[in-house]
Amino acid sequence: MGTPQFLVNRRTPRCFPGLLSLCTLWGASAGAAASHRAGWKLLSTCRGSCGIQPLTYDDERGMTRVVGGKSAEAGTWPWLVSIQDTSVSGTGHLCGGSLISVQWVLTAAHCFAESRNLSAMRLLIGATQLTEPGPEAEVRLIKRLLIHEEYSSADQSNDIALLELNEPVQCSPYIQTVCVPNGTLSVEQLDTCYVAGWGATTARSQTSSDVLQEAKVHLIGVQICNSSEWYNGDIHTHNLCAGYPEGGVDTCQGDSGGPLMCQDNNADFFWVVGVTSWGRGCARAKRPGVYTSVQHFYEWILAQMELLPQVEDSQAGTSTTISERWTHMNAPWPTLRPFPTVLPTLNPWPRPPPTLKPFPTVLPTLKPWPKPPPTLKPLPTAFPTHKPLPTAFPTSKPWTTALPTQKPSLMPTPVEETDNCPFPLKKLIEFFTKVQELLKDIMGITV
Repeated sequence: MGTPQFLVNRRTPRCFPGLLSLCTLWGASAGAAASHRAGWKLLSTCRGSCGIQPLTYDDERGMTRVVGGKSAEAGTWPWLVSIQDTSVSGTGHLCGGSLISVQWVLTAAHCFAESRNLSAMRLLIGATQLTEPGPEAEVRLIKRLLIHEEYSSADQSNDIALLELNEPVQCSPYIQTVCVPNGTLSVEQLDTCYVAGWGATTARSQTSSDVLQEAKVHLIGVQICNSSEWYNGDIHTHNLCAGYPEGGVDTCQGDSGGPLMCQDNNADFFWVVGVTSWGRGCARAKRPGVYTSVQHFYEWILAQMELLPQVEDSQAGTSTTISERWTHMNAPWPTLRPFPTVLPTLNPWPRPPPTLKPFPTVLPTLKPWPKPPPTLKPLPTAFPTHKPLPTAFPTSKPWTTALPTQKPSLMPTPVEETDNCPFPLKKLIEFFTKVQELLKDIMGITV
């Protein structure tokens, strides 16, 4: 199929760090950007911005598929993270991730389904080519892994996780945070969406790509994606589908955990609307990539990052400047409201308390015993006399019978040797002894 083209010539001004106020005023006129600003800005500290591409210029560039696709330009997706394991061959790339804060990475839970040594893993941020990341890239270690408590490897439900970095990253044109949408964003109405990752570039490849790949995709309705000819009911309510009905463009092995990114319809920044989760094969017809919907887990993300109290305070109508909204990561918790100086008057009791009965002044007289207790029998004065031991022992009776007379031996009495016997006496005795034993063994005859 041909290479789809994407024209990056927008009339809206690009939000460079120095043009924050201009971008904010322009975006405030758009309903979607203004309504979601309080939610996604609380998750970033890159100079008060998120989802911008400082190194993407206003010229025409091709956007091709991840499977068999074209390499991305350096700095195109500055929030992409390569999660690497030293036990994996080659570059060590295991999964992708999205930088949503200077110290937090959003990824998929199934990347850590197997027991892994987190101390041997690292995160490469700000790189486009893994073998030559360049001086602008940064490496961080994993401080904490937070997997959704209801993640199931059987059906890949709730396939989302967070990684806390051992120290914050330094934002630059190559390192930026992406915007996280809350529940008010109409994701299905976003028209310009992309996927990116270092995964396999062909469906049957077992190795990851050295250079970051990118692709333009279309969001596909869950109802269509869940139909009998597509995924036949395997899609959850918290999933998104993206790709093309005819296939050809898709994420693949090694892209797991990476972002499904959509540009805001009224401003020049990107939302991370999905986390690459699973799919049947790669780039097959009616088998698009399946993603975890980020806005479905918006409050879970804030709770894990311990930002929920600040978001609730901002949503309650507190008026703060843009700079104040962006310093929440390094600022103390919001100031609590003072206690009221005058306590409210308590309402009187609706009725008087019941009167308790007085204690009796005279104790009741106890009844006497019905009859005297029985008299115990006295102990005996004399104990019974024991019979005396016998003074003489009985005489043993003599043996009644004599000992039995021993039977004469059946062995022949030795006869003195005579000179007329041809065999010695000793030899004859041995011979008859053997015969006797033989007869005894054969016939049981005792001789």
